[in-house]
Amino acid sequence: MRYARLSVAGQAVWGRVGEEHVALLSGSPLTAAPDVIGTVPRAGAVWLPPVVPPVFYAVGMNYPRHIAHAGARTPDRPEVGHRANSALTGHGSPIVKPAEVTGRFEAEPELVAVMGRTVRHATHEEARAAVFGWTIGNDVSARTWQHTDRTFWRAKNSDTFKPMGPWIETEVDALAQTTTLRVNGEVRAAFPTGDMVFDPYDHIVEITRHITLHPGDVLWMGAESVCQMEPGDTVDIEISGIGVLSNPVLLEGEPL
Repeated sequence: MRYARLSVAGQAVWGRVGEEHVALLSGSPLTAAPDVIGTVPRAGAVWLPPVVPPVFYAVGMNYPRHIAHAGARTPDRPEVGHRANSALTGHGSPIVKPAEVTGRFEAEPELVAVMGRTVRHATHEEARAAVFGWTIGNDVSARTWQHTDRTFWRAKNSDTFKPMGPWIETEVDALAQTTTLRVNGEVRAAFPTGDMVFDPYDHIVEITRHITLHPGDVLWMGAESVCQMEPGDTVDIEISGIGVLSNPVLLEGEPL
């Protein structure tokens, strides 16, 4: 199944995505089986981030090639950071580059795990069962800010810096897929999605040693490759078996 959140008459509504239509649902499918309350055409749908997480977890260096490129140390255990919900935006919505950003402004294509159960002290088997489904994230990064600020407060968390979507896919072996990053239709990177140092289940086990995970929490799994973006570009991130997350890039103050 594919589940999404749409803007319908100005309201956020969950939906089950079909080939041509989206069945609108009475509530969240994360913890219940909501009723169908209507349908809308899939064409022209206004896509919201497919979930607004109670907690937004993000993995840093988690792909060997990215670690080598950055000259970083390979992690010896799973660790996570946090990102801001206010940075989330949906499929088709613009990524806005702040006017004062200089230097590298980059896209990072990431697999995102969406939790569907409350878990604490999870085993690997329980971690697998706790994942409701998978979506796609673009970890937009302003590198000059990242390297000069004491924290990632604006380099990773400015408005629109976390596109996520277009939907949650519940029936896919996410780690057996391929991630492809395109800018204006040109392939800039492609890599095996599952080629991670520690997989999502390793991270869930480690997180839940100390912190309870809840339905709707998301875990962004890091990227193998990154690429520069410029205003006027369109950035597409495809994970086979899940879908394509597409966003135009605008300079702050310029019209869409």
